[in-house]
Amino acid sequence: MSENRPHVLIFPYPAQGHMLPLLDFTHQLVISGISITILVTPKNLPILNPLLSRHPSISTLVLPFPSHPSIPDGVENVKDLPANGFRSMMLTLGKLRDPIMEWFRNHPSPPSAIISDMFLGFTHEIATQLGIRRYVFSTSGALALSVVYSLWREVPKRKDPNDENEIFHFPNIPNSPKFPWWQLSPIYRSYVEGDPISEFIRECYIADIASHGLIFNTFTELETVYLGYLMKDLGHDRVWSVGPVLPPDEDDNSNNSCSSNRGGSSSVLASEILAWLDTCEDHSVVYVCFGSQAVLTNKQMEELAIALEKSGVKFILSAKRATKGHVSNDYGVIPSWFEEKVAGRGLVIRDWAPQVLILRHQAVGAFLTHCGWNSTLESLITGVPMLTWPMGADQFANANLLVDEHKVAIRACEGAQTIPNSYELAKLLAEAMQGNNVEEWRARASALRKVAINGIKEGGNSFKNLEALVKHLKEEEATKIIG
Repeated sequence: MSENRPHVLIFPYPAQGHMLPLLDFTHQLVISGISITILVTPKNLPILNPLLSRHPSISTLVLPFPSHPSIPDGVENVKDLPANGFRSMMLTLGKLRDPIMEWFRNHPSPPSAIISDMFLGFTHEIATQLGIRRYVFSTSGALALSVVYSLWREVPKRKDPNDENEIFHFPNIPNSPKFPWWQLSPIYRSYVEGDPISEFIRECYIADIASHGLIFNTFTELETVYLGYLMKDLGHDRVWSVGPVLPPDEDDNSNNSCSSNRGGSSSVLASEILAWLDTCEDHSVVYVCFGSQAVLTNKQMEELAIALEKSGVKFILSAKRATKGHVSNDYGVIPSWFEEKVAGRGLVIRDWAPQVLILRHQAVGAFLTHCGWNSTLESLITGVPMLTWPMGADQFANANLLVDEHKVAIRACEGAQTIPNSYELAKLLAEAMQGNNVEEWRARASALRKVAINGIKEGGNSFKNLEALVKHLKEEEATKIIG
């Protein structure tokens, strides 16, 4: 490649919440003059179709998904994994190391850099052996990743192996975050010293820390102190916050944007959802969704349904069905009485919902969310305040950031197995629509929305960080050519 057009290998982790933001970021790289090859396994190739149709210059590297005894044949995406299969997925993807190395060595013009997901730390070793740079793309925020890196580097243990509530402190991270054991990363909590899978995963995280740079789907004003901390902790300033990374046509306000069919199929057409929202007053609807992975237990669903019914608020409920990893009789069942009782006041969507389209509608006044990072950013970019129900992974750190630091969210519930009190939740839902502090709450969310939008516009911090990253990649390529 010429010095003005470096070639980068993009390697997303096969989970919807990880693939989509990295593919959206890839779009930004292409229009900035970077040549791209994307690595996927065969069954995930269709997810690339919208990007490939927009940018025919993008090449693909399709490698067979390696076999693993705990992952059923044909499973190539986290959404289809059996429960507790996440660790096996990370290890299995590591088996792509040799095929990737072989491809690089046989390619007439191989990439000069790798940008891979935060869960693919083994690619750092590949880059090192090839004499190129590896960059981490983080689909979590800077606070959450600071905590995760601290855990894997220090490997703290519980004083009492049976105490799920033992508090773990992180005094070196700004604002000294602390979490009970049960709120720490489930991947970390499953670590067993000497276990091959555990040690492979730890090596991946340590490799992330050693990689040449970190790219975050976040924005400076949201996580200033944590981005600064990471630069100091890592000993370099190759930390770029380029978010919120949006779909290519997200600035298109038409209802035909990719947001309406992005991510999956729904039981309700996007046009029907928008038509229903059009009948509602501004800020009168609560949107309820817990992401692409979480499935409520039947008891949780029952209490949530009672709360929505008793609250009197208008709502959209996106309810994920039980998957292969759940005992279907115990998960994802909506009470039989519910839809008839709330007819006209509530809309139930099974499986996937066009979340960004819903959130940016003026009728939506609050979002009851699991605080996944994509959902968090989508809520912030649309100025919708949140009710938090974090369930795992980085979600507890995200909730703290939203509630305690930016005050654009209110705690509703905590924990993947916690059953909310329907009376208290109903009261909270009603207050989120008509409480005494609602206007102040919405004003803070609106202000943060403006900051986020300005950040990705020309001259904004995220825009300038993207420019700086592209310049860095081009300078690295030029240095390689000269060398």
